[in-house]
Amino acid sequence: MPTKKGRAMSNLAPVPNVTHWPERAQLAAAFRWTARLNFHEAVANHFSLAVNDDGTKFLMNPNQRHFARIKASDLLLLDANDPTTMDQPDAPDPTAWGLHGSIHRLVPHARCLMHVHSIHATVLACLADSTLPPIDQNTAAFYNRYVVDEGFGGLAFEEEGTRCAGMLSDPKKKVMIMGNHGVLVIGDSVADTFNRLYYFERAAETYIRALQTGQPLRVLSHEIAEKTAQELDDYPDQAERHLSELMAILDDEGSDYAR
Repeated sequence: MPTKKGRAMSNLAPVPNVTHWPERAQLAAAFRWTARLNFHEAVANHFSLAVNDDGTKFLMNPNQRHFARIKASDLLLLDANDPTTMDQPDAPDPTAWGLHGSIHRLVPHARCLMHVHSIHATVLACLADSTLPPIDQNTAAFYNRYVVDEGFGGLAFEEEGTRCAGMLSDPKKKVMIMGNHGVLVIGDSVADTFNRLYYFERAAETYIRALQTGQPLRVLSHEIAEKTAQELDDYPDQAERHLSELMAILDDEGSDYAR
């Protein structure tokens, strides 16, 4: 039975002829927790995970399915290089295809993508200055590790997706604050990306709430902010343990996410 950091995925019940079950279960768990944390927006947001070496074949949520209902077997297996994708009967959401398909095709180090309109990240994206100053440990985690997209061009159809992909060439920059839109987080795995998404929303919340006090901010120096970010980059196993614990809670609750 597949395991994640020593914990058996007890709910894994593979469906015949459906591949990538451990990856599907992890991604489905991330959907469920994103809904539980209220980071999603109705049926409008998207996650994807590359499953081949060059990153062009990927799993993604089906068109307009609520995150709270997504199961491992629901996930679409797509090919970023297949021009017929949107003509097929189970075609994904067109904006999801435009954004995720473009990035998986053009940015091979982006193995997993999570795009949401979570409240505080979106508030940050709506400010004239959408930078995130290092004012605590969580905000410092993203110091020099994000890009701000100031060229919002409407819904993320393929042209807009290609433009966004062009901003993610630096592997160190794993968060895109999508001006006037939301946030896009990339990573090496489901665990890595979900952990980063979680902490970015917490960091954005801290900053927005600090601004609401109207008091001067206590901003960390460049040296301490970079040191803290690097220490968190190197912190062992936190992302994997975070996701493993969330999956264990879902298992204990009898969730059907891994079916």
